[in-house]
Amino acid sequence: MNKKDYYEEILGQLQDTTCYEPLDHNPIASLTTVINRFLLTWKEEGLLNEDEYLYLKIFKPSYPWLYTLPKAPSSFCSESCLPGFRQSVRKGWPVCCFECVPCSAGEISNEIDSAHCWPCPEDHWPNAGRTECELTTLQFLSLEEPLGILFSSLGSLLFLITLFVLCVFRRFQDTPIVKANNRGLSYALLIALLLCFLSSFTFMGHPLQVTCMLRQNSFIIIFSISISTVLAKTITVIIAFNARDPTSRSSRWLGSRMPSAVVLLCSFAPVLICTVWLLRDPPFPVKIQMGDTTIIQCDEGSVLFFYLMLGYLGLLATVSFVVAFYARNLPQSFNEAKFLTFSMLVFLAVWVSFIPAYLSTQGKYMVAVEIFAILSSSAGLLGCIFIPKCYIILWRPDINTKQYLMQRTICSKNT
Repeated sequence: MNKKDYYEEILGQLQDTTCYEPLDHNPIASLTTVINRFLLTWKEEGLLNEDEYLYLKIFKPSYPWLYTLPKAPSSFCSESCLPGFRQSVRKGWPVCCFECVPCSAGEISNEIDSAHCWPCPEDHWPNAGRTECELTTLQFLSLEEPLGILFSSLGSLLFLITLFVLCVFRRFQDTPIVKANNRGLSYALLIALLLCFLSSFTFMGHPLQVTCMLRQNSFIIIFSISISTVLAKTITVIIAFNARDPTSRSSRWLGSRMPSAVVLLCSFAPVLICTVWLLRDPPFPVKIQMGDTTIIQCDEGSVLFFYLMLGYLGLLATVSFVVAFYARNLPQSFNEAKFLTFSMLVFLAVWVSFIPAYLSTQGKYMVAVEIFAILSSSAGLLGCIFIPKCYIILWRPDINTKQYLMQRTICSKNT
């Protein structure tokens, strides 16, 4: 046997020593590292001298199983790993013995006997077999889904009802029940409620930079105007009934100027805070990937400003409730304080329950909770304050007279 045949016989023994299948059974990847490790081990153990080691290392054998092929090693001691799995070396076994491990969440492998898994790009998630990446499902409150259709229909209906009430008050603006408690404030409150119902639409649809900046700030400013108007109406009731001389100059000034001053003063603070909020840390749209779903929602920018404004609305509503509760026993002919008290009670109940519900949800359901709070609290103001008056205007015109109101006032004072 010549030297070349001798060395090829040694290389043939390498095939039996390693645990890889030959080419005609299963193509394999580069075995250069494995061969070099065995040759180095034999050299260190004295089985090969330096010349034999160098010759075998650079020798180009005739065995095709040693050539580089585009496949990972396939072992006699392990099953082939299917796509969706990766090889993991077994502890205490030869390096060519491995076990198949499923790819981690967010990763795939699309080859047999893959040594690694690869992460999916942004906005993608593996399919069930973790063999390919697929686009994630976008989640936001769409106008086309049942929940969006429900809220948009409800908001539109309440808007039309408010518009109808405003038209009724405008048509019968000279009747006693409309004039009894500052019709200018009634118009302002109705217009504010119209804007409240419209503001709910900024929470629907795909979040954009503009809608994210508008939704919280617009609803907070509009609601502060609505509540301050309710407070001003209550103060008007108290001033009108407790004035010792209604014809005096001070009484007329308080009766005409005080409500407007209350509305402007109470609305100035949220306008200022929202302006600073938009300049320093405005809301913006974000994407939050949760498994195979990408949630698109508005980040409030500054959580401090958001809860500061909610706290201000709560404080303003509490003050309005306390003042209206104080005026609840005034004569009924000029008094809508009972309705104002109940409307503020509904408003506070809605928004107190809103906070835990808002914090315990996410995605489109968090938006749905806020829309529900806006629509229900606005509908509470509309129903408690204006619906009873519309009933009298449209169906009981016989009691919508000055004589009737004055007679009720005298009877109330005597009792």
